[in-house]
Amino acid sequence: MKGLPFPALMVQGCTSDAGKSTVVAALCRLLARDGVAVAPFKPQNMGLNSAVTVDGGEIGRAQALQAIAAGIDPVCDLNPVLLKPQANGMQVIVGGQVVSGMDAHGFHAYKPQALAAACAAFARLQSRYRTVLVEGAGSPAEVNLRAGDLANMGFAEAVDCPVVLVVDIDKGGAFAHLVGTLACLSATERARVVGFVINRFRGLPELLADGVDWLERETGKPVLAVLPHLDGLVLDAEDAIDARQSRGAFRVVVPALPCLSNHTDFDALRAHPGVDLTYARIGQPLPPADLIVLAGSKDTRAGLAALKANGWDADIRRHLRYGGKLIGVCGGFQMLGQNVADPDGVEGPAGTDAGLALLEIDTRLGGSKRLARVAGHCAFADARVEGYEMHMGVSRGPALAQPAFLLDDGPEGAIGADGQILGSYVHGLFDHPAAQAALLGWAGMADAQAVNLSALREASLERLADACLPLYRALQALEKD
Repeated sequence: MKGLPFPALMVQGCTSDAGKSTVVAALCRLLARDGVAVAPFKPQNMGLNSAVTVDGGEIGRAQALQAIAAGIDPVCDLNPVLLKPQANGMQVIVGGQVVSGMDAHGFHAYKPQALAAACAAFARLQSRYRTVLVEGAGSPAEVNLRAGDLANMGFAEAVDCPVVLVVDIDKGGAFAHLVGTLACLSATERARVVGFVINRFRGLPELLADGVDWLERETGKPVLAVLPHLDGLVLDAEDAIDARQSRGAFRVVVPALPCLSNHTDFDALRAHPGVDLTYARIGQPLPPADLIVLAGSKDTRAGLAALKANGWDADIRRHLRYGGKLIGVCGGFQMLGQNVADPDGVEGPAGTDAGLALLEIDTRLGGSKRLARVAGHCAFADARVEGYEMHMGVSRGPALAQPAFLLDDGPEGAIGADGQILGSYVHGLFDHPAAQAALLGWAGMADAQAVNLSALREASLERLADACLPLYRALQALEKD
């Protein structure tokens, strides 16, 4: 048999970070291997890592990764509702486009419209794909969030979808999590749970057997698979910063500012054997570095204020005095300028803050969000660059006369007059091997080589799929009813 015995399956977790995203990615790859047309889907996501779709919208980063696993283009329907936390609540994105900023009460009132949008997107995917794999968010046991739920059981009930529950045994308390989660569900919700997945298991399987037998007797639900803990996967993080790092000689420091977004920009550097990538935490001075990168932020002015309050502005100036290099990406690019103005309160309270005054640009936040996939060449090297833009606001000033990149649709970014500072709105600058080597060479890395992030991601997806093959076979053995 090829494929699954049902047209849709929802993967929910007992907790956040239980492994829902990776299980869905693995199943997408296994179905694609079998020639089954499959699409991933997450009705509601919350996070600051996102991706630009081929149809000009914005979705959660995990769904873009799952689309790669499924062998399809990322489109807005894969994640119809995306919530991005910011200082004044959250930015609500529906169908890939910004609806508005809302606080928690505002979004609670908006949930019926959000559920309708999610169900409509799901129906469109079902009309195009044989199988749709749905990922839940957080845990279905959050009884305080049950009213109007579109992230977990509320959605499963709305579309009549079977559910698999995933638990991370590496964190401890796996059996209690599974039994407790079932206890928090209604009778109809419990009935649609077709089985459990115990994820990230280390050790001897025979030592787990008694616990599995007890769990199946206690709940009447089968354990479909026990999946191993896999080290060294290179996969896009949904939200949390992946602090794993290489221990190379070239030191790159990223200040971990509040509302840090799209830190997947640095996945290639984290995987680079010649790079020592460090995220500097609030309350600590910036460590010595060859290159400092100011990353994107969902709240540029709040990030700028935190940077100054932590004394990092002085650390950055000292770094530059000693010949270090500095890159600002998106919100980090805006921080490098003279001023950042938010007259309409797009990201937080309305107002204007002084930037670091390292580039002659001024930024005004507002207007529509620019979402675009871009490509071109580095202005400072013969190297191709590819990435995406995702920002609200426009920067203007004399510094733009010396662009960092020559994109297909025009010059972009800026390089400072002294050649030490580079700013750009383009995310994913280090993803393309040629641009990665050029940027590291510009920053002073001797004989700069590149890692192929796409190849590392692909190898990780294959390894993940192989590990999840027992789960796939167990799901195939289930009866459709």
